[in-house]
Amino acid sequence: MRRSKDIKDDEIRIITASPTKKHNRLWIWPALITAVAGASICMLMLSRDKGVVEERAEMVFEPEVTIESAPELKWLGSYADTVKSYTEHLRDTINDIPLDIYIPHNAIPELMLGVPDIHDKSIVFTTQAADIRADNGKIVGAFVLKGKPLSWGLSKKGYCAIIDGKLTVGVADNSPLFEEATEKEGYFFRQYPLVAQNILVENEPKGKSIRKALCDRGGEIMVVMSQTPESFHDFSQALIDFKVNNAIYLVGSSSFGYFRDYYDQLEIIYNKFRYGYQYENFIVWKVPSQI
Repeated sequence: MRRSKDIKDDEIRIITASPTKKHNRLWIWPALITAVAGASICMLMLSRDKGVVEERAEMVFEPEVTIESAPELKWLGSYADTVKSYTEHLRDTINDIPLDIYIPHNAIPELMLGVPDIHDKSIVFTTQAADIRADNGKIVGAFVLKGKPLSWGLSKKGYCAIIDGKLTVGVADNSPLFEEATEKEGYFFRQYPLVAQNILVENEPKGKSIRKALCDRGGEIMVVMSQTPESFHDFSQALIDFKVNNAIYLVGSSSFGYFRDYYDQLEIIYNKFRYGYQYENFIVWKVPSQI
């Protein structure tokens, strides 16, 4: 008897699916469903882990912040008249300190030796600049007059440089503007620093007195003077709150000075006394055509 599995070369075997094999095929679908579900769960877990990593990355690396530039400071002076040379006189009160504000218009600054003549109508504003030693009457600190150095030294870190008619107020131990002033027939002097890049500068002298400062407020040059006796600290703080960027001290108290207003009227600031020293010096603003 031959077995069912034996087949001759000239015979054909017809194969039919047995009930058992058909039943086994039904288990393929659950397996596929299980595999797809597992893959989906893995994808969700990976996506969640990726989100955690990104969240942690955001915690470590702070988002970029865009810093908007500060609005440009509006100038105080009235610049409607672009031809006439004069000094505008304003008043304000900062921190209960009443201030006189002097803004020269259409005038060129320079330094000079000797007391200015009140009859000189080419001068629209003047006040004392560098200090003078009481013992020998010489200028304290570096001083350049129309390109010629008259004094050297760093007793005070504040400085004023006038080069090609442009006035710069600053604070520095050494400034290249001193050499530039000598090369370009400019002007330079030293004084106590009051405000350096919006930061108050403390000074040794104590007590209270009428205070005066040469200021740069957003590029606008002005002279500010207290109407009441103030300490260096309180006056400097008032200048900062007044939005002054840089400021140096000018001889205050009852130092001589005057200005001419829009109507050419002469106004004396102080005229109580004059030193009369050889190197007594002033900063003046003059009508451009008369320099």
